[in-house]
Amino acid sequence: MLNKSPDVVRVYLPPDANTLLSVADHVLRSRDYVNVIVAGKQPCFDWLSLEEARAHCARGAGIWEWAGTEDGTREPDVVLACAGDVPTQEVLAAAALLRSHLPDLAVRVVNVVDLAKLLPHEEHPHGMADLEYDALFTRDRPVIFAYHGYPWLIHRLAYRRAGHENLHVRGYKESGTTTTPFDMVVRNDLDRYRLVMDVIDRVPGLATRAASVRQTMADNRTRHHSWIREHGTDLPEIADWTWTG
Repeated sequence: MLNKSPDVVRVYLPPDANTLLSVADHVLRSRDYVNVIVAGKQPCFDWLSLEEARAHCARGAGIWEWAGTEDGTREPDVVLACAGDVPTQEVLAAAALLRSHLPDLAVRVVNVVDLAKLLPHEEHPHGMADLEYDALFTRDRPVIFAYHGYPWLIHRLAYRRAGHENLHVRGYKESGTTTTPFDMVVRNDLDRYRLVMDVIDRVPGLATRAASVRQTMADNRTRHHSWIREHGTDLPEIADWTWTG
């Protein structure tokens, strides 16, 4: 759809029920647009109140300060970005793991509802100016982006941005079968453990200092692989997970 005229096409990926309500209210009131809403049908967490969701959807993309570990005294060490309901849950779970295992790491969490925000303003009416994009994603810090669809689309939308070489996207890789919900994200390397490993691999100086944490994440993926084949369900810490940050 994003190949079509930017004057007509809008693409939204609400991360929870309240943002879905806000997006749906907006698009049903609009005229002369082709609006695409990508949303799941499974129960999920409500990350934002309805008032917060309206503000977040009006921005189209924004920092979730409550989810990260920035303290306002320095730039983030890494940006965890997400678009889509399942990627958002995995990013927040990864942020919680980083908060627990690497508390000194300054993590910024950015959620994108309006996919066109990643485009330059000159290319799409909803696009961000370079200064706005840089303020959100930084110009030189690693950005780990978890996306609902094919990773190449995020790269295509952001390829003209400063720091594009620091952008690493995880998304759908045509890998999946009839299996557990978490196994689907593991098969596509979109799971929380892989995202933590990506952070460790890409933040300068962290690979050696956090080698044991990375090993733990890899072991968790192996343990998951064995567990679902024996029990047919996701690991208890996955199935019962909730945000406690």
